[in-house]
Amino acid sequence: MPLRQRLENLPVGQKLLAALLVLLATVLLVANLTFISAAYWISHESTAPQALQTLGRLASNPTLILQSLDSQQNAEALLEEIGSYAPLRAAAIYDSAGNQLAQLQHGERLPLPEYYRQLDAWSLTELRSHLITPLHHGDQPPGHLLLIASSELPMAFYTGTLTASLGILVFSILLWLVVARQIKRLITHPIHRLEELSRQVTREENYALRAAPGNHDEIGSLAEAFNTMLSRIEAREQELKRARDEAQAAYDQAQTLAEETRHTNRKLELEVQVRSKIEKKLTGFQNYLNNIIDSMPSALIALDDQLYVTQWNQEASALSGTQLDEALNQPIYLAFEPLKPFLPQLKDTIETHRVAKIERVTWGQNDEVRHYALTFYPLTGSGGRGVVIRIDDITQRLSLEDMMVQSEKMLSVGGLAAGMAHEINNPLGAILHNVQNIRRRLSTDLPKNVEVAEQTGITLEAISHYLQAREVPQLLDGIQQAGARAAKIVTHMLSFSRRSNRQMSPCDLSALIDQAVDIASNDFDLALGFDFRGHDIVRQFDPELGPVPGIPNELEQVLLNLLKNAAQAIHQRPTNSEPGRIILRTKLNPPWAEIQVEDNGIGMPEHVRKRIFEPFFTTKEVGQGTGLGLSVSYFIVTNNHKGQMEVHSTQGQGTCFTLRLPLAGNLLPSHESTTVEL
Repeated sequence: MPLRQRLENLPVGQKLLAALLVLLATVLLVANLTFISAAYWISHESTAPQALQTLGRLASNPTLILQSLDSQQNAEALLEEIGSYAPLRAAAIYDSAGNQLAQLQHGERLPLPEYYRQLDAWSLTELRSHLITPLHHGDQPPGHLLLIASSELPMAFYTGTLTASLGILVFSILLWLVVARQIKRLITHPIHRLEELSRQVTREENYALRAAPGNHDEIGSLAEAFNTMLSRIEAREQELKRARDEAQAAYDQAQTLAEETRHTNRKLELEVQVRSKIEKKLTGFQNYLNNIIDSMPSALIALDDQLYVTQWNQEASALSGTQLDEALNQPIYLAFEPLKPFLPQLKDTIETHRVAKIERVTWGQNDEVRHYALTFYPLTGSGGRGVVIRIDDITQRLSLEDMMVQSEKMLSVGGLAAGMAHEINNPLGAILHNVQNIRRRLSTDLPKNVEVAEQTGITLEAISHYLQAREVPQLLDGIQQAGARAAKIVTHMLSFSRRSNRQMSPCDLSALIDQAVDIASNDFDLALGFDFRGHDIVRQFDPELGPVPGIPNELEQVLLNLLKNAAQAIHQRPTNSEPGRIILRTKLNPPWAEIQVEDNGIGMPEHVRKRIFEPFFTTKEVGQGTGLGLSVSYFIVTNNHKGQMEVHSTQGQGTCFTLRLPLAGNLLPSHESTTVEL
């Protein structure tokens, strides 16, 4: 078997240990090579030259070389004196005439110049570190001492290198053993336990066994998934056993009924005529009941104990798209597929004879999302067991409830915003005023500043230089910008809380939308993704819509907010598979004039859509939004114009904001205007 295939067939724990061992061996090898190279370089570049300097200073001492140039014996004596230094490889002494008097060699003999004048040419070819030191001898010309350093490393270097390598090796082995033990404890043992449990379940066919809870990792998740699978298999086994018992009981009952049928057939023949009359009356009564059931606004579906359809009214046909003749005697999950997830609750209702309620389910109908409440009633009596399903459309009720909750929330937050704005304005004004005063008192143009600076013995230029060096003006700019941003937020809060008393005038919504698009097209910010260039602006204006009462500048503010949000949502898409598109619609829908701003941006999840009109709620990063744009827009539409504002969004597909403004003569009271679909 190839080595690669053997490695692939190893258990997970052994694969991790093998990978860790290879990593530690590689680190050890690289560390040793680096340590040896660095030590050799340091010894070669630093130790040898320092030793030569030391020997040079020693040989330059007049007391040692006073008689070294007199004779060859004296020169050899000097060389023997300095020859005991380990870094020395070779040495030679040249007399005043440049002739070699004596030389010293350690190890293999090196070729040395016979004359001093040959040293320059010899130095060009010699790679070893060497030093030439003059030897002064009275008034005569000086002699010279040639010292050559050894390039060999001392034995201590090799001993230290070997010791460090062994230390690193021992530490690596210990670390490997510790990590191997942890891998066995955290990975290998849990996998083995799970494997043994699966074998035991297979061997014993005991689906009541469960894996012990583990850590919150992939193995723990696998154990939980395994337990879930065992639970479902156990439930299926129980259901199959119960179904077999019921089938056997039904078979026994059928045998008994067959026997009884043979004895009662004669009686039935006599009762046929009477029953035919009764059936006519029952048929009329059944038709009457069917008319009552079909007239109900709720969908009613009756099932037997096997969940087959026995009753089906017209509302159920309209909701499911399945006609009565197609639904009767069919399993409910085939006749009405959306009810398939509720089969366990239906069976539980039949078995326990208790009413079950599903407060809210969401189904799509004709490209529209609708909400329904489900109620399961058990059937008992001589007709056998069963269950009745009632399906009520609660879409409008939920919308009204959400509108009431949102209205109460906005009214309470509006009062809080007014109080906060007034409380913040005073310290905010003081901050901005003091920043302005600081700038004035640091200005060189005011004589009073120059006079005070001279009295204290400093100059404004020095102060200005210090402030520039410490970036104090930038800090003041930051304070002023932050204060201005806070003032803008306060202004939004005040406009959020005040009721408008401005006079309305007829507005051409088409022209107002075009003007808002022109303003938005000239006001872009690439850092925030607010850029209309490259986006397709589609206008779908209703020609039958005339002037609508409104406040033009406030409606323009609302449209600008929606256009900016649409451009930013398009910018946040992960891919640009299709170009950005913003659709602007106007529609006459008495008693309303509608404006729709639809984009194909990133969309919103449901929990964000529910809070989109709350003040200070934003999904943008800090510094990119205050969370007041849509809440102020909401108040402008609902409070100032007595209209409605709602939003529909699908994550990954886009968002559509709808504004409804009352037509002339149809202004609603204030308590009817705060409607928003959430």
